[in-house]
Amino acid sequence: MAIARRVSLFDREVTVRLAPVAIELIHGAARVLTEGELTGDFYAGSTMLTVDLARTIDRISDPPDVSTAQRVALLYAADDRCRDHARRIAVAEARRMAGCDLAAPLVDVESRARGPEVHLSLNVEAQRRNA
Repeated sequence: MAIARRVSLFDREVTVRLAPVAIELIHGAARVLTEGELTGDFYAGSTMLTVDLARTIDRISDPPDVSTAQRVALLYAADDRCRDHARRIAVAEARRMAGCDLAAPLVDVESRARGPEVHLSLNVEAQRRNA
């Protein structure tokens, strides 16, 4: 058994997270599909953002492949910055679809990878805002 004669005073930790510019790039490259309706004073709908990483090849240094998409989807789900930005997109789309201002929107954000694509599902429930 080897005995350590010298030890480091520092414990190192490497963290990987989405770069700030990645959030803008992901949302900017996304195809957006929204569906939903206002029934009485209640709105329910969803917005799907689909990002084909192959379409971003001229702007990213990472390979636009399955493993990158999986990593992006995993990191996206855990990143408050991403979730906040996604919520803003979802609420704007919900207001557009409802044709009115909405109060107390609840937004559920899900992310997953499918091949080299990242799919973001933004499900919204809200009440019509009364003036």
